[in-house]
Parts: sequence; structure tokens; C-alpha cells
Amino acid sequence: MANPDRGVLIAGNWKMNHTLGETERFFSELKAKAPQALPAGTAEAFRSGRLRGCLIPPQLALERSLRLARELPFPLEIASQNAHWEKQGAFTGEVSGPMLQELGIRWALVGHSERRQLFGETDETARKRSESLLTQGFVVLFCVGETRAERESGQTHAVLSRQLSGALPERGKGAASFLDGRLVIAYEPVWAIGTGLTATPEQAQEAHQALRGMLDERFGPEAAAKTQLLYGGSVAPSNIDSLLACPDVDGALVGGASLKPESFLALLAAGARRCP
Repeated sequence: MANPDRGVLIAGNWKMNHTLGETERFFSELKAKAPQALPAGTAEAFRSGRLRGCLIPPQLALERSLRLARELPFPLEIASQNAHWEKQGAFTGEVSGPMLQELGIRWALVGHSERRQLFGETDETARKRSESLLTQGFVVLFCVGETRAERESGQTHAVLSRQLSGALPERGKGAASFLDGRLVIAYEPVWAIGTGLTATPEQAQEAHQALRGMLDERFGPEAAAKTQLLYGGSVAPSNIDSLLACPDVDGALVGGASLKPESFLALLAAGARRCP
């Protein structure tokens, strides 16, 4: 059973997928299939905040997704895949917090492994993004995770500690971000992203328990107990139940399974079943 203080969050990252036309079709199918796909009690789980859903589309689909999400029979947050730490300036190709807020976006993904591996994101730039966005009132989904080489060499905990330190505000200055649910940590083992490999429930729980211990050490037991920790890495309807059964796994950051309405709904349904 999910922790009642944390509930369940299912977040779908579309990455560089879905044109505007495909976005329209996705939401149309999502709206049509939701009443049959979601179990009894889902509406109450959403109303109480014990269950939250989020989609993270490409930047060009943000405004369209926001409009279409309002037509759904359940609440669905829309998040940006990235945002700069400055509010304006000469940063070609970036978007700022105020730009997103003007659209109505209040959630953002930071530090995804593909941003780190392919586009030069570092612990320092990820920290600057999360710190700025939290200050601006965003909910930040902050990603951490080790490569296969780092896991095989026994560095998993060291890597998570280093990356998590980048997400955390200075001691004593940012506990409110945890206590009000605005900083969510997503553990995504890089070796399991898009590979078909998935951490076993035992591996996921071990990493999440370590992360919660790091939060406890930095901010104390209350912040650690209330912070949502998501698992990301080849999550699918076939394995979501076993992952959500772990006491420290509070949801999932999903890639490919979020691209189809039926599989995304199946993940939300699993989250609803885990809500107390």
C-alpha cells in the first residue's frame, strides 16, 4: 500500500515524440477510453491528491496539451522537459520559467539522463535549473541514476549521493520544497532506460531507500518521509504493480509506455489501485 502522506505519481515523458496531430489523437483516445480503463475509486484518489498524473510532451505541444488536458475526465498535469535557470537572456534554444508560467505550465523535468549524456547537462547546471525553478514556484521532477559501468563497479550510492546533492537546496533553506511536494526525485538507472532492462523490485527499493536516507540526513525525517521518489527505466503495465509494491517507490517516470493512451491509462490504473 502506498504511503498515505506521499500517494502515487505517474509521469509520462514523451521525449521527442508526437506531432501536434498525434497529440490531438492521443488526448482524444485518452478521453474516450478513461471511463472504462480506470477502476472505481480513481476519481476520489485524484480529488484527494493521493494520485497524480503528469505528461511531459515536447515544447511545441505544451500549449495544445494543456488545452486538451482540461477536457479529460480526470486531472492531468503538463510539464516541460527542460527550462533555463535564467528568466531571460541570450540563450538560444532554451525556454524560461516565466515563458512556461505564462502558458500555464507549473511543472518541469530537470537533469534527465539524456540531457546529461547527449546535451552536456552537468550536476552544476542541473542544480541551477532546479534551484531557480523551485524559487519560481515550479514542481520539479529531478532525475538521478547510475550507468551500467557505475553499477557494476559498486558506485551506485556514490553517484546518487553526488547527483542528489545537486538537486537539494542548502541545508535549512529548502525543506519546504520537500514538505509541500514541489521537489520530486526520479531514480532512473541509465542502464534500464529504453533498453528493455528493468531494475528488479529489490534493486529499485534498495536505491530508493538509499535516497530517502540521504534526504533524512540532509533535511530530517519529516522531509524524507514526505518526498515522492519515482522509479524510471523501462516501466510498463506488466511491471508497474511489482514496482509500486516497494515501500519507498511512490510512482514512475515512464517513457515509451506513456506514448499510447491505453498503456498510460493502465499505469494510472495501477497507481489508483495502490492508493490507500
